[in-house]
Amino acid sequence: MGHHRRREARRRRILRPALLTACTALAVAAVLTGTHVLTSGAAAPGTGTGSADAVLTATASPGSDTPAPADSPAPAATADPTATATTPTTTPTPAATKAAAAAQLGATSDAPADAASAKVGALFDGAVKSGKHFCTASVVHSPTRNLLLTAAHCLSSSGDITFAPGYRDGTAPYGSWKVTRVHTTTGWDRSKDQDEDFAVLEVATAADGREIEDVVGANPLGTGEAFTSQVRLTGYPNSGETPITCVNATTRQDTYQRAIDCPAYTGGTSGGPWISTATGAVIGLIGGYQEGGDTPDTSYSAYFDHTVASLYATAVAQAS
Repeated sequence: MGHHRRREARRRRILRPALLTACTALAVAAVLTGTHVLTSGAAAPGTGTGSADAVLTATASPGSDTPAPADSPAPAATADPTATATTPTTTPTPAATKAAAAAQLGATSDAPADAASAKVGALFDGAVKSGKHFCTASVVHSPTRNLLLTAAHCLSSSGDITFAPGYRDGTAPYGSWKVTRVHTTTGWDRSKDQDEDFAVLEVATAADGREIEDVVGANPLGTGEAFTSQVRLTGYPNSGETPITCVNATTRQDTYQRAIDCPAYTGGTSGGPWISTATGAVIGLIGGYQEGGDTPDTSYSAYFDHTVASLYATAVAQAS
């Protein structure tokens, strides 16, 4: 209990990053030159079937894949009953009490069904079924409008993977989306480098021709943010059918790792995005050190820098 990953595994010490070596640059605007080799594959997640040379050759020209600075259009948020009250009440309603608790830093509560939580969803092996989700992912803005972010350690199982944005209580209000391709770094594929515990997923186009970002919107990718940024976490515990959320400030756990204290982030929340409350960008996700943490109250993320930016650029260049 307490691990964020899908299956229990031996606790590992954090890997110290090796001395970076010069290599062919994969760049996006305002992002440093990439230094890690990336792999991609259309086969089952975690197989690492892509050739590093082929991936680098396919990458788009520098600057062509930079995320938009503003968030993508999203569906209108579900009205918050506490926000529409025109007169103060002396006795807080249960809904108001819940909203106030969610506003407290470091307090975990159920995520409201709104535009922000619609960009986050649960991952399933095969069809969407109640109680069968295993990790969390979120939609990241891209020119192709069909990309997700999650933790690489979530993808060790074989089989079809389906993403259900906004999933709750056994329903998928925005449909289910088949994952068609997985992009990870060679550092993760070869040695499970905890500093590279992130993955970019492509999903299929809907039957009506729309991409997932057209339906629920997306968060832009943010890199190089301060280690002490304030973020909002959202994730799907395996033990429940409703996403949970928490806002708090992050701290520096190691050279390429962040930490955050938010209670009750148990198995299934891995891959859940860390959204900057200042910019709306996704600047981390539950994973990294101890594959996200070995207690439910402290979570970790690999630091988002040029490595994740290069992975993102590769995914955009190869996305169909």
